[in-house]
Amino acid sequence: MDEESFKPLDRLRKKLMVENLYIWILILLKEKKKYAYELRNDIKERFGFAPATVTSYAVLYKLNREGFVEIVEQNPFPNRKYYTITPKGEKLIEETKKVFQDLYFELFEENIEKDITKGN
Repeated sequence: MDEESFKPLDRLRKKLMVENLYIWILILLKEKKKYAYELRNDIKERFGFAPATVTSYAVLYKLNREGFVEIVEQNPFPNRKYYTITPKGEKLIEETKKVFQDLYFELFEENIEKDITKGN
């Protein structure tokens, strides 16, 4: 297959990764406290995609405002706010995990079971 045929897959990856940036941030914050720029770099290094800086900050700000993360340390120089995940954020990870598991089962496993029972 040529590269052109994989464009839908590229769009899917972007939607799952960049457009759901909150889950990647929460997973990293579950490991240890981090500041915004550090999170963006860790996402690039560990998960292989680089969200826009403004997007990273906007998502982190929204997660903080909604109580999924909290500021645990603030250094005036250099100007850094360190964030950590809250119990509400940990619950969001678990609920997101269920959504992905259910979606995977609906798309793939359920159809495999149907194919097996049909003898295909």
